[in-house]
Amino acid sequence: MKPTGPTNPQTRKTIELLLEQFKKEKAKIWRYVAEKLQTPRRRKIEVNVSKFEKYCNDGDYIVVPGVVLGNGELTKKVYVAALRFSKQAKEKIEKAGGKCMSIEELIKINPKGSNVRVMA
Repeated sequence: MKPTGPTNPQTRKTIELLLEQFKKEKAKIWRYVAEKLQTPRRRKIEVNVSKFEKYCNDGDYIVVPGVVLGNGELTKKVYVAALRFSKQAKEKIEKAGGKCMSIEELIKINPKGSNVRVMA
């Protein structure tokens, strides 16, 4: 029988951490992000920096259950947590004064997931 779900050990560890945090804090946002990370590879989420410019405000915390790409411009200071960042996306976020972090780091900063936006 073929394995189901992600085969990357780091992604699996992140999913387990998200589900533990959901059970511990009763924060539904972490369960939602874990479910999005378990989707098949062909339906993985890719978000461009331009989407942050359009839908977010200065100082927002954003979680992307997938990859952040560098298409577009960003002038707002946002804190983004994702599985992976492209080189351009990381440069643009940091140039605007924001911060790139892993999903694990965001859970440590905000265990309840309050005031965190999910971009999918």
